[in-house]
Amino acid sequence: MNSREDRFSRKILTTPPSPIRKFFDLIIGHDDIISLGVGEPDFATPWCMREEAFYHLEQGHTSYTSNWGITELREAIARYLTKYNLQYNPLREVIVTIGVSEAIDAVLRSILNPGDEVIVPEPCYVSYQPLVELCDAKLIRLDTAPDGFIPTARAIEKVITPKTKALMLCSPSNPTGRMIPGEELEKIAEVVKKHKIWVLSDEVYCELVYDGRKHVSIGSFPGMKDYAVVLNGFSKAFAMTGWRIGYLACSAELMALVHKLHQYSTICAPIMSQYAALEGLRHGEDEVEKMRVSYQQRRNLMMKGFADMGLPVTEPEGAFYIFPDIRKAGLSSEDFATKLIQDYKVAVVPGTAFGAGAEGFVRCCYATEIGKLKEALRRMKLMFDGKPLD
Repeated sequence: MNSREDRFSRKILTTPPSPIRKFFDLIIGHDDIISLGVGEPDFATPWCMREEAFYHLEQGHTSYTSNWGITELREAIARYLTKYNLQYNPLREVIVTIGVSEAIDAVLRSILNPGDEVIVPEPCYVSYQPLVELCDAKLIRLDTAPDGFIPTARAIEKVITPKTKALMLCSPSNPTGRMIPGEELEKIAEVVKKHKIWVLSDEVYCELVYDGRKHVSIGSFPGMKDYAVVLNGFSKAFAMTGWRIGYLACSAELMALVHKLHQYSTICAPIMSQYAALEGLRHGEDEVEKMRVSYQQRRNLMMKGFADMGLPVTEPEGAFYIFPDIRKAGLSSEDFATKLIQDYKVAVVPGTAFGAGAEGFVRCCYATEIGKLKEALRRMKLMFDGKPLD
């Protein structure tokens, strides 16, 4: 007779739950806790996009769409991508997904075989590592802390082996907010082409960059069409986390496999979300810019607050995260985050949630109202000063 454990997937049984969710669950039902934990905009989806969704609901547009997504949205996505010097055929090289998370999973399952190796620079978004391992591939962790949390071509090439199948990148980064400089991306592109590996480029924060910087996609460099998979979506820049709407762009050869998997796993993204996203690409640019400016102001506030506490922190060039070094507290990242939430009612995520090389750091999401950010910084200073919460 099978044991109880044999009734379930051993792989899923041994996959740990999301460490972000652990701290998110701690704040549910506690209005006195200020959350800097979950990476979610505090803005509502722009009105023009909500109104478009209402219209289609009123018209009874509640059916499936093509597995690919509605044609108008894919055409708008392809036009949008030209902003970053990316050229994709909207009919064969762009697909709409259930957020970027589904897109990552679909690509990994379309390219990986058991024993393949995937290079994942850490710290990184928490789903990258388990999604690789769920494909029976080997995770190659690349610690970027020595290079200021920037993956470099030199470091990447050092860990490439004959079994290397893919490299995963995220710029601007979750959890550090760092951007890979264009000149470094160009060097990484040369390494990718030299070794003929895939590069999955998560660019969901590409609109949220600061101080006049411009986002650069690794897929824009010569010869990268055969190697790059561009992953993007509407959750962050357009404040659409709950709409679950993303997309990916890649060569038609790979897309044929991704499309096949998408057909079976999710069928299509919600039709109302697709029409709202289309409206965002058509008329939402000004609203995105307002949010970006607000995030930059909040980033500046957080930088000053941590400087006043004497905490080392690298300035984030994008996204809405900041990754301070909290080792002066004399606590592990996990113990620091636990003490902060229990005794000072502020939730952050320990750096170790994003990779072992991030011990001694915590991720703070500043997509939170400025008054709450100021109060969170005040409470954190009380903790460092050894004073109780008043």
